[in-house]
Amino acid sequence: MKDFKKHFIVRAEPEEVYAALTNPATIQLWTGEKAVMSTEPGTEFSLWEDSIVGRNLEFEEGRKIVQEWYFGEEEAEEPSIVTIILHPSKKGTDVELKHTNIPDEAFEDITEGWATQYFGALIEFYED
Repeated sequence: MKDFKKHFIVRAEPEEVYAALTNPATIQLWTGEKAVMSTEPGTEFSLWEDSIVGRNLEFEEGRKIVQEWYFGEEEAEEPSIVTIILHPSKKGTDVELKHTNIPDEAFEDITEGWATQYFGALIEFYED
């Protein structure tokens, strides 16, 4: 199991970025795919036609998202936790990403996915 940390700059206010990550209609705008998402802790979510699934753990509106991501059928000893913290910056929003307990075999795909499909697509969406 591995951990991953990275910062991204999104050219939008933290409240907009938060909505883009938590509102199913807004998620569909920048991903092009239907999303199942709620800001209710304990609910399950699904993105990119079930490519990313898990459970929502904690929310602070406009500031923080904490989720557990599922990997395959087997239960991991330690859950894979994604924490996204949004900080206002001069260029919009500094996104602080921390993803813990990523299975070794999925690490390369997950870290590339964060940079290209997930935050890469969101950054591109706000630059257009």
